[in-house]
Formats: sequence, C-alpha cells, structure tokens
Amino acid sequence: MPHFIVNQLIRVVILFVTLTGGAVLAADNQPSDNHAVKRIVALSPHGVEMLFAIGAGEKIVATTDHADYPEAAKSIPRIGGYYGIQIERIIELNPDLVVVWQSGNKLEDINQIKQLGFKVFNSDPKSLDDVASELEHLGQLTGLQTQAYQVAADYRTQLADIRQHNSSKPSVKVFYQLWSTPLMTVAKGSWIQHSISACHGDNVFYDAASEYPQISIENVLLTQAQVILQSQDKGNILGVDWSAWPELPAVKNKHIYQLNADLLHRASPRALLGVKALCEALDKARQSSY
Repeated sequence: MPHFIVNQLIRVVILFVTLTGGAVLAADNQPSDNHAVKRIVALSPHGVEMLFAIGAGEKIVATTDHADYPEAAKSIPRIGGYYGIQIERIIELNPDLVVVWQSGNKLEDINQIKQLGFKVFNSDPKSLDDVASELEHLGQLTGLQTQAYQVAADYRTQLADIRQHNSSKPSVKVFYQLWSTPLMTVAKGSWIQHSISACHGDNVFYDAASEYPQISIENVLLTQAQVILQSQDKGNILGVDWSAWPELPAVKNKHIYQLNADLLHRASPRALLGVKALCEALDKARQSSY
C-alpha cells in the first residue's frame, strides 16, 4: 500500500478514536502485570535508563530526545520530545506498552495514546524512594521481575547507606541554582530537595511558595548560604557572577560547585551518583566551617 495512503488511514484512525473516546479500540488500557510486554515505547530519558537497568533495553523500539544513557540508548529511534510526540509513529510501531512521563509529556499526547488503546504506564517518580518501586513495577510488566527486584534492592541499600552516613553530620546552608536567567531555585516537594535532604543539607529556600520558585540575588544574599550548587550547564554557570558578592559565605569561602544535571535531575538508578556528588560538595563546606 502506498505510504501516503497509510498515513491518511492513520490520521483517520486518530480522528475517529479521539471523537469516540477510544471505546471501540479498548475498554481498559491499563497495563496488566500478568502479561509481559515485548515492544516498548519509552517517552522519557529516565524511563529508558530504568528499562536498561533491569535488562529491558532491547525491548525499546522508540524514545524521545535526550535519552542518551546507556550508550546503546543513543541508537533508539526518536519520535518526539517536550514539544510533542509523533502519534502516527506509535501506531506504526504498535508497541504493547508505552511508558509515558506525565510531568514531561504533553497531556493531550498521553490522552491520545490511551484513547488509541495502547497499554500505558506513567513513570513519574517524585522522590528517590519512588525509583525503586518503579523499577519493580517495570520488572513485572516486562517479565524481568528477578533482575528488577535485585536492582531495586541494591538501590534501596545504597540510598539507606547515604542517608545514614550523612544523618549525624552538621547541617549546611545550601542554595541550589536551578537556572540563572531568570534566577530559579528549588523548594520542598521538588525532586532536588530529596537529594539535599539525603545529604543533611539545609535548603535556604525550602519554605518557598512553589517547588521551583523564581528569586532575586538579594533574596540569596539574605540567606547567608554556605554552599552554592549549580548544574554544569554553561549558560547557568555564566549567568550570574557570584564573585561580585563576597559577603556571601559560599562566595567568600569558595564553596561554589557545578554538578552533573543528568545525574541529579533524572529519576533513575544513576540518581544516587548525583546524590553522592552533592554530599561531597557539602562535606567540603563542612571541613572549612566546623
């Protein structure tokens, strides 16, 4: 059948399912833990990392931009990003599981995928502990329970060790520079806050009104932060020249550190590497302050 006819048929299917609410194609599109999937579309970088971690990487037939770990992930076809997903490609690939990311994919795309009858699992961890639970759930869905439960158990053990090792250390005032223009940070409820807490850091903007508040340099100066943490993104680092404010302890004592955002911001097993790097930065400040 000519390619243009296939594309036209796909558009008709999408329109029909959208109008009918998907009732004809599927009455229930929730994944069943009793049926292992073989073809997966993973619509987030962290979802891809989790699947590879439990040995399901070869099952992934498509993903989104920035899914670059492990190395094998770079060869997986891309079908979209934060700007939207190519629904037609999902239909063509006919996966038996789509791992979506509610915080990172467009809601209209997720709804359309569900309406088309595909089984959907929302991987959207909100805390470090959630990573282990989702690894186990993905293991059930892919028929890789043994591997997934072992990875999850190792993860939990390492996380518990990190928390215990840092729990009795003096707390350190931390300012996490999420972005420079506009100047943004993190507060309670945010993903990064869980890492700061694991290292016994005292987030100076913990009580802000939103999880990712926009602030001013004056706000930061008032906190007397002992450590400034930034992502390694060049635009973020160069956005503010903190050396202009030596009255801030973090600047005066040269405790400004750049961390790997992929490790800190992605909800995958590698997040523990990011937590350890954050803890090491706080330890350097402790050594000179206590």
